[in-house]
Amino acid sequence: MATTKKTNKTSSFSKYVRWFWMLFFAGILAIVLVFKLAAWGVFGEMPDHTQLENPRTNLASEIISSDGKTLGKFYFKDNRTPVDYKELPQHLVDALIATEDVRFHDHSGIDARGTLRAFAFLGKKGGASTISQQLARQLFVGVRSKNKLETATQKIKEWVIATRLERQYTKEEIIAQYFNIYDFGNNADGIRSAASIYFDKEPRELDIKESAMLVGMFKNSSLYNPRPDRNPEGTKNRRNVVLSQMQRYGYITETVKDSLQKLDLGLRYTPQSHRHGIATYFRAYLQRIMKTWVKDKANRKPDGTKYNIYKDGLKIYTTIDSRMQKYAEDAVKKHMPRLQAEFFHQNTKRRNPTAPFLELTYGAIDTLMRRSMKQSERWRHMKYDLNIDDEDIKKSFYKPVKMTIFSWKGDIDTILKPIDSMRYYKSFLRTGMMSMEPQTGHVKAWVGGVDYKHFQYDMVKQGKRQIGSTFKPFVYAAAIDQLHLSPCDTFPRSQITIPAYKYGNPEPWSPKNSGGNYTGFLTLKAALANSVNTVSARLINEIGPQPVIDLAHSLGIEQDIPPVPSIALGTPDLSVYEMVAAYSTFANKGVYTKPVIMTRIEDKNGTILFQFTPKTKDVLSEEVAYVTVNLLEGVTHGGSGTRLRHNTKKDQAVYKEIVTGYPYEFDNPIAGKTGTTQNQSDGWFMGMVPNLVTGVWVGAEDRAVHFKTITYGQGASMALPIWALYMKSCFADETLKVSKEEFEKPDNLSIELDCDVYQGNQKKNKREDDNPKIDF
Repeated sequence: MATTKKTNKTSSFSKYVRWFWMLFFAGILAIVLVFKLAAWGVFGEMPDHTQLENPRTNLASEIISSDGKTLGKFYFKDNRTPVDYKELPQHLVDALIATEDVRFHDHSGIDARGTLRAFAFLGKKGGASTISQQLARQLFVGVRSKNKLETATQKIKEWVIATRLERQYTKEEIIAQYFNIYDFGNNADGIRSAASIYFDKEPRELDIKESAMLVGMFKNSSLYNPRPDRNPEGTKNRRNVVLSQMQRYGYITETVKDSLQKLDLGLRYTPQSHRHGIATYFRAYLQRIMKTWVKDKANRKPDGTKYNIYKDGLKIYTTIDSRMQKYAEDAVKKHMPRLQAEFFHQNTKRRNPTAPFLELTYGAIDTLMRRSMKQSERWRHMKYDLNIDDEDIKKSFYKPVKMTIFSWKGDIDTILKPIDSMRYYKSFLRTGMMSMEPQTGHVKAWVGGVDYKHFQYDMVKQGKRQIGSTFKPFVYAAAIDQLHLSPCDTFPRSQITIPAYKYGNPEPWSPKNSGGNYTGFLTLKAALANSVNTVSARLINEIGPQPVIDLAHSLGIEQDIPPVPSIALGTPDLSVYEMVAAYSTFANKGVYTKPVIMTRIEDKNGTILFQFTPKTKDVLSEEVAYVTVNLLEGVTHGGSGTRLRHNTKKDQAVYKEIVTGYPYEFDNPIAGKTGTTQNQSDGWFMGMVPNLVTGVWVGAEDRAVHFKTITYGQGASMALPIWALYMKSCFADETLKVSKEEFEKPDNLSIELDCDVYQGNQKKNKREDDNPKIDF
């Protein structure tokens, strides 16, 4: 009986053991089956080998300066530029592992220990997602579903994909991909954008506390947003948790942890968007160029499709030097607020009831404003996007609305009628500036306005304004070329009248000199230095307008120029871009080089897609170009550009408000030309040293907005200070190697430049003419 009971117990125990093993193996089989079903795509689409090899991620196209800095990016939603593992500092990787997956180097995608813990405690003691699983979710699975069943299937897919990723990539590659794919908020997609936006650094430049903050954001970048107006305190607390984890696992000492936890975030928030950052106007122009480039059938992908500049991660290598660009923008920011303050001071309602306009009747102002209303973006949007009729659109311009307006002290939130805001913006002076290497055509700096967010019309390439006396060197160069003139040749300052119809002018043309001085004689050098109109008129009367026009077009001027004598005084409307390229020909020994803004374009893998080469042509002889440069040097020694060199109390007293940075006291060779148009509507300065040519324009949107007097409205007051401030910075930065040397003189110069020698030779020739030798 006892034996029977013992047998029954043994049989019952064996049955339990069998059931245990059956359930165990069934469980294992079920897990394997679940994994297989997931791999076969039963729970949803799974990535194949090709997709694992090349995950679909949108990559921003990167704009790179000639000195290797990122100027900006082209993107729609994802501001992502990937980095390699070797570009990540070790403490950043340590912070990630210590916080997110301490056994990362010990598992193959799934942390069994962490998973069992999560099941045992139902996730109350932490989750079990490895870095590989989180990467799988980011790349292929997507946002967690609120449905529990779907969440379970998503988790299974993550496990399967994580193991595949571990087989496909090294641990280092997985770490790099994870940093590159994560959205850190505020357009900071990936670690490179995050380091730049939050700390204005490259990832390799991050310190430990900065790395800890960014790793802390992996928990929830929306919640742990470090911006001052969001959650800096919560972000700091989360950063300190990361630092504690790093100390817990031996990556930093307790002393280091304690000292770092006491520090602030040290944020240097630098928003990245198409309207912010450096070289905004240049980037907008480059964007238009790139849109044209991708449409060209010769620039297609291997599969025949077009490149997408917002998603395909192109690298666009530009000629812009980030240091020179910064110096140019800084020069504008220093000078223009002071110039604007003086303009506002002179155009209060008491001093000018029609401010900011001058010489316009109330009726003319009303017509101008109505025309501007119909040209505005607000009108275009309401009429064509919203289909609102014209009368209702007009009424909307007279209803106060909330808006943010520009000021040099920072944006202002206010309530204004749109019509009043338009008039307010018309009161601001604008600027355009471009700097270029004459020998290569490489554009080194491009400032299209005072603030791209509020003034998006580019005054380097888009805007064309009357150029005034900066056109005169073209007249002088054409005359030197045709008549073999010397800078020492003299001409009367007296008035000249060119008869009607002699050169297509419908009426007799008699230009006037500024200041009304018509006495005596002047050398060509003195005439150009002092911008004497009557001498320019005599020169164009000698050679005619057409040779000047032909020369201008050969120098890259695209605008049609009427063949009339008045062009000698600079009546054509031209762009800063055209003028800088044209002047560069003089500095480049008579060879015109078309401006170059890009050197090459690469795809995301570094394959060169396109390489740019400069386009050049011979326009002037080296001798004529050099003589023209010599004439222009006279402008900065004895003419309208002399304030670049001198230091007088008179100038300090009269121009203390607007001649920013004075005195400049340059002592190196500088060739230049000021320009001022009728009523002081436009102020120009073109300045050259042997390896850099820079042009600056200053004026308002409407020609009726200007200074009353030439004291403030001339090119030497409005534009020259920007050039001077910029060049001071360039010279101070010796790494740029901006030349302070003499312009190179041709070997066989037949035109005499020394006026003492020239005049001596003239007297000698005159005596020989008066006393001819008689041959008996």
